Amino acid sequence: MTPPANANQPHAHPVRASGILLHVTSLPSPFGIGDLGPEAYRWIDFLASARQRWWQVLPVGPVAAGGENSPYRPASAFAGNPLLVSPVLLVADGWLDAADLVALEVPAAFLPGHVEYDVEGRTRMTLLERASRLFFERGPHADFDAFCHRHASWLEPFARFRAEAAPAGEREHAVRHELCIQFFFEQQWDRLRAYAHERGVHIFGDIPFYVDEYSADVQHQPRLFKLDAHGRPRVVAGVPPDGFSATGQLWGNPVYDWAEHARDGFAWWVARIRRSLDWFDMVRLDHFRAFAAHWEVPAGHDTALRGAWAPGPGRALLDAVVAACPSGSLVAEDLGTITDDVRELMRAYDLPGMKVILFAFDGDSGSNPYAPHHHRANAIVYTGTHDNNTARGWFEQDAGVDARARLSRYTGSECTAANVSETLVRMAMMSVCDTAILPLQDVLGLDGAARMNHPASPTGNWAWRLESSALTPALAQRLADLSETYGRA
Repeated sequence: MTPPANANQPHAHPVRASGILLHVTSLPSPFGIGDLGPEAYRWIDFLASARQRWWQVLPVGPVAAGGENSPYRPASAFAGNPLLVSPVLLVADGWLDAADLVALEVPAAFLPGHVEYDVEGRTRMTLLERASRLFFERGPHADFDAFCHRHASWLEPFARFRAEAAPAGEREHAVRHELCIQFFFEQQWDRLRAYAHERGVHIFGDIPFYVDEYSADVQHQPRLFKLDAHGRPRVVAGVPPDGFSATGQLWGNPVYDWAEHARDGFAWWVARIRRSLDWFDMVRLDHFRAFAAHWEVPAGHDTALRGAWAPGPGRALLDAVVAACPSGSLVAEDLGTITDDVRELMRAYDLPGMKVILFAFDGDSGSNPYAPHHHRANAIVYTGTHDNNTARGWFEQDAGVDARARLSRYTGSECTAANVSETLVRMAMMSVCDTAILPLQDVLGLDGAARMNHPASPTGNWAWRLESSALTPALAQRLADLSETYGRA
């Protein structure tokens, strides 16, 4: 599938390019969580000075209640995460006073470099309520009305879903508040993306394959999911036993009823991909193997062991997507149990997949498909992903003696904890893959304490945050030198 060539894609993609994986919540912040404010602009400036083309982020939708802060458990396939709305920019726009920000200051007892979801979330939502109240007091707003009209198909149902906990007499006010938050998010995102394009930086996003059971989508369109007569999932999503878990991963999301999706030409999926392309210049389709077949587990089980493979939508869905979004730039997340039918789908639509170097030394590197000598141009190479340990963490905690020896034999020099991050970063940059994406933790050489996610572990994830002092001119120059050396600048 060819890269976009529309108004939201002002620069042609180079043949070879590189970028950094860093979720928005992991940005530095004077508060407890990264957002779309000034530090995001500083980050884009850093990427531009480091001659990087891509900023890859994780999903930016609202996280479902009980979703353990996972961006892969969205409460909506279309809405933006309220916690990413910058209070600093709301002050600049006149919807908050500077004095309001004192409430967001993080107590010194909190861990540096750590996202404080609970405390920050409560305070930030209070400020967003204050900002939306002032917004409507100063109305009307033609741009807000136009936003609501343009996105009415999902926006009104989402706002009512979020407002259903409000007392009946306050519900309409709560709905308008939710509409306003989404307008704030859209304004801030659009400005940030425009700034990134001005600096030659493109944003690479991610679409979670599933939504949460407690989401606006399941509530508003239950026919699209395999639910029982009480509206609860009959089967739930997961994956069979793998390298992360001997009992598989039981995600618990409701599974799609593909026959119902096919009845209206997969309109919901087409709409969500179009929505993602409103935000991003390139989009990763998470859990791509489920387009061919997905793992279903009967509801009520404690593990994914007793699941079974069920057919996915295959070409029918992808044909609808390509017909509706011909300029969309899609990437297949082809990790895990990949079978011939998955590979055929990728070939049929010329979708690039992923090459994760951390996987290259689990066995014989001579035949391992993740080893750089097996890479191909139409793929994206990573040192690791958000689901992996950092490169240094892998070397210190996960790699056995044999894996370390294979790595050293492959590079022709001794790899140590001190140099493994730099070694794998350089290996990714010299790969023949057109695009190289480096988790910032590996660029910084951080250990396992900076890991973003532990699959199959429900707690303690998604909390790593960058400290502002790490983004030095020397680091930018080092990345720029690597990009130039390997033809990615």
